[in-house]
Amino acid sequence: MDIELNKPDFRYEMENLLRLFKAEEGRAVLFADEKIARAELKTNGKVFTEGESVIKHPCQGYAENVELAAQEITLARCLYRCLCLATDKLMPWGVLTGVRPTKLFRRLAQEHGLSAAEEYFSEQLLVSPQKIALARTIYNNQRELIAKSGPQDFSLYIGIPFCPSRCAYCSFVSHSITDAKAKKLIPDYVARLCEEIAATGTAARELNLRLQSVYMGGGTPTTLSPRQLDAVLGAVARSFDLSSCREYTVEAGRPDTVTAEKLDVIKAHGAGRVSINPQSFDDKVLRAIGRGHTSEQTLGAFRLASEFGFGINMDFIAGLPGDSPSGFAKSIERAVELAPQNITIHALAIKRAAALNDGVEREASGGEYLTPQINSLLEENGYEPYYSYRQSNSLGGLENTGFAKHNYQSAYNIYMMEEIHTVLACGSGAVTKLKAPQTGYIERVFNFKFPYEYLSRFDEILARKAAIKEFYAANVAESI
Repeated sequence: MDIELNKPDFRYEMENLLRLFKAEEGRAVLFADEKIARAELKTNGKVFTEGESVIKHPCQGYAENVELAAQEITLARCLYRCLCLATDKLMPWGVLTGVRPTKLFRRLAQEHGLSAAEEYFSEQLLVSPQKIALARTIYNNQRELIAKSGPQDFSLYIGIPFCPSRCAYCSFVSHSITDAKAKKLIPDYVARLCEEIAATGTAARELNLRLQSVYMGGGTPTTLSPRQLDAVLGAVARSFDLSSCREYTVEAGRPDTVTAEKLDVIKAHGAGRVSINPQSFDDKVLRAIGRGHTSEQTLGAFRLASEFGFGINMDFIAGLPGDSPSGFAKSIERAVELAPQNITIHALAIKRAAALNDGVEREASGGEYLTPQINSLLEENGYEPYYSYRQSNSLGGLENTGFAKHNYQSAYNIYMMEEIHTVLACGSGAVTKLKAPQTGYIERVFNFKFPYEYLSRFDEILARKAAIKEFYAANVAESI
């Protein structure tokens, strides 16, 4: 799809809209000025045109430049309507293409009121009533936890970039230990990670920051041996004051990595939550995505974690190869029978780095998977949506949503996805996100992506930790 656009600043959003509809042929001619916006889409031998006047809306004040924001949103609506006509499809989130729609909804609700936020999502962004209702519910379910976060609070992320094998849909920087070279990196990686954790803890103490949540993810942290897990979690305990920590989670995402010895180590270091992520309870689907475990192993891992007293999250992906809407519904029904504290449902997103990238049909509709019946089933069994985010190239432009039993929302998921406070991150591929409480300004500090690079340039990793203190000195000196 070629674009002729007279406002280069708008190109990113217009390309994202085209990508959302998987528009791969034809031509879009887009024009905007202070008074009018117009889109023309030529595809399949037809010409579709849309145009409307640029009208300000009270909620457009969230943008730095109200005039440009009004033009961009109006032009996006014009292109969106052309794409809807050309494809005979509607997108559930309208013209919204960003990762965090609920963050925008929350900001608008706080600044202009809940009704104004809903009106803006409906009239200006063309979001469906169902997704507006989802955003409103999440907004209400997050408020209590968000209110507990103060200017000195932060969360901690620990990254383990290793898995027992690589799933076909995965695009993370994660190395399969079936590769002997990758497996050999683990001991040195653990040693360096413990050093980085110690340096990060020193910075947090010197700034009098208060730890609210810890999340150890990946990859699959339980790929590590019990001794290696003990080393990393021990470094966390030595380096940070855990007395204020309200939540401590370790991903045990692959059921084939879960053992009693590992769970004992995790429990001994104070973690109260684990994620056991089957993605599906259909063994045929698991084989198709290279998951390397069976549904029976998932049940065994779940029972074992329950015996240790962990709160448990289970992840599922809608639209996996070999699955069907009825098969996916059965997986969710099975999960509800087990009654974990959290169930997270992802819409399949195929990224360029994933093995499935060339083998999955790109559909624009995912409603046959994420049906109202599934939402009703979860709601009837005490699960409420509490956080949500979107990924590019996801099934039908849909979202990933976490559902939780009452009082079991994951604080880390909310703090991280809604960008509520600073997240200090350790490990290869980890991104520290520093947030100034007064202004909301966010600065990112990136670690090297790949484990071998993380090890070979580790001195640079430690040097970058100076950015934490420099940021607080420059942005939040009065609040600390």
